Amino acid sequence: MSEATSYYGHHIFFCLNKRENGEACCADHNAQAAFDRCKSQVKARGLAGPGKVRVNKAGCLDRCQGGPIAVVYPEGVWYTYVDQNDIDEIVESHLQNGKVVERLLTPPHLGR
Repeated sequence: MSEATSYYGHHIFFCLNKRENGEACCADHNAQAAFDRCKSQVKARGLAGPGKVRVNKAGCLDRCQGGPIAVVYPEGVWYTYVDQNDIDEIVESHLQNGKVVERLLTPPHLGR
């Protein structure tokens, strides 16, 4: 996508939803820490800003069974991550070098 049609080259959205009714949710899987790690890594690598990467918080993305969940646009690539190493790999491989991290892809059939 060219800068003429998109202000940022990539958006990565992290579900930070917290369910109070006991149902599974991304907040129960350290989603805030993953968001914070991604944001700091993007800044540290000089990837933040117009034409580059924007790290965003999101409410429920309705893929709870695969949680915790993050999605990268414009590609629409859905990731399930476990720890900070996974976040670092997404930042370096996908956001910096344009290569999808296959091992972290959320299985397509997993929804809520």
